[in-house]
Amino acid sequence: MISVHGLEHVGLTVPDLEKAVEFFETVFGAVTVLSTGLVDVDDEFMVKSLGVPGDRRIQDIRVLRLGNGTNLELFQYSGEDRDAPLKRNSEPGACHLAFQVDDIHAAAARLREAGVDVLEGPTLIDSGPMEGLNWVYLRAPWGQFLELVSMDGPLGYEKGGGPKAWSPVSSN
Repeated sequence: MISVHGLEHVGLTVPDLEKAVEFFETVFGAVTVLSTGLVDVDDEFMVKSLGVPGDRRIQDIRVLRLGNGTNLELFQYSGEDRDAPLKRNSEPGACHLAFQVDDIHAAAARLREAGVDVLEGPTLIDSGPMEGLNWVYLRAPWGQFLELVSMDGPLGYEKGGGPKAWSPVSSN
């Protein structure tokens, strides 16, 4: 087993990097910490190191800092269909990002007022291991599912002791 310090970043490929960065900066207050520009490598590198077709290229990578959490690494590749549909949440390989907020109802209302596609909710889970979790899904402009979560206290599973999940607002 290897010793892991934690989750350093999550990487997402987006169809329009500028629009994605603007969305995260405007909606979530993200700060861009680095930009690579074009990654100048050959076809063999793309296949052997990144597992993508050799004729694809990374046009730019931006790393964003969002609050007190894991970094977000956004990629834009050339050579892919920018309008290709994303995986549904129910499909293997699909993903979403969850952002913890203090007041989920106020945050969801602000997002709706700003024209963000916020799905039904927020929803409070009132029993079971996730008891006490408030959550709501939303879609980024390119269709990526995102989630807001908030907790007023310990979740249901925490009442039994044992390890706790990491939170950007606690010192677990």
